[in-house]
Parts: sequence; C-alpha cells; structure tokens
Amino acid sequence: MNKKWWIAVGIVAVALFYGWSAYNGFVGKNEAVDNQWAQVETAYQRRFDLIPNLVESVKGIMAQEQEVFGVLAEARTRYAGAATVDEKAAAATGVESALARLLVVMENYPQLRSTESVTNLMTELEGTENRVSVERRRFNDAVRDLNVVVKRFPGNVVAGMFDFGERAYFEAAEGAENAPRVEL
Repeated sequence: MNKKWWIAVGIVAVALFYGWSAYNGFVGKNEAVDNQWAQVETAYQRRFDLIPNLVESVKGIMAQEQEVFGVLAEARTRYAGAATVDEKAAAATGVESALARLLVVMENYPQLRSTESVTNLMTELEGTENRVSVERRRFNDAVRDLNVVVKRFPGNVVAGMFDFGERAYFEAAEGAENAPRVEL
C-alpha cells in the first residue's frame, strides 16, 4: 500500500475519532445542563414545601402563646374588675388556672419565642432563596459551557450534524428583584 493511502486512512481515523469524541462531549454537556435544571427544580420544590410548613408552624406557636396570654390577661382583668370577695376568688382561680396552663406550655417549650420562630422562618426562607440562586447560577454555567462548545469551530459542525443547539439561560422574571412578602 502506498503512503498516500495511509495518510488518507489516518486523516479519516482522526476525523472519526474527533467526531466521536465531540459527540460524546455534547451529550455530556447537554446532560449536565439537564441535570443542573433538575437541581434548580429541586431547590424550587424545597421552597414550595418549606414555606407553607414553616408559616403554619409559626402560626401554630404564635396562636398557642396568644391563647395562653389572652386567657391570662382576661383572668387578670376579671380580677381587677371584681367587686366582691367571691368575684375576686373566682377571678384569682382563673388567674391560677391560666398560670398553670402557661407553666405547662413553658415545660413543653422552655422559652416562648414567637419572635425567634419568625426569625427562624426568615432564616430558612433566606437559606432556601440562596440555594435557588446558587442552583440557577450553576445552571447558567452549564448552559454557558454547552453554548461555547456548540458555537466554536469545528464543534459547531459536529453540533449541527447531530442537532445539538444552544440552550437558553435562566433569566429572572420581571419583578423578581422584589423579595416575596410573607404575612402571618
């Protein structure tokens, strides 16, 4: 066999190897983009699961504290407004009963901390929003990596042959710069 034939076989082999390698690279980068989008959706799901549960938990704790303090305040008001000894005795029993309920709550919750619960809610929400932001950034990084390879020569030729195209970046929706309001 002559030398030109070996050169031609070598060039074809290199081209086939490059095409095979480039195709596998595109598949890997495309899967990385899909995987990263799944991570974004996982962060979204965490947000969707977390927010209602935390809000309801905080509402429950605050309602329990408000009920105990409400009963205690009502009993104190009845005691202050009592005119006779019997009324004062009945009101004092109401205060003692309310205090006993408060002590039970305090045993179950060593410190009543509605404000801490709200702070914890805000911390959890902030952490969730940070996770969403990180995953969105990672998604955009994966999209950038794929898009660069799709646009560069000779990768763009292989990308065109196997129908690999550019992917869209995640862009924040209009108004996303405003933080969501949580109302309890």
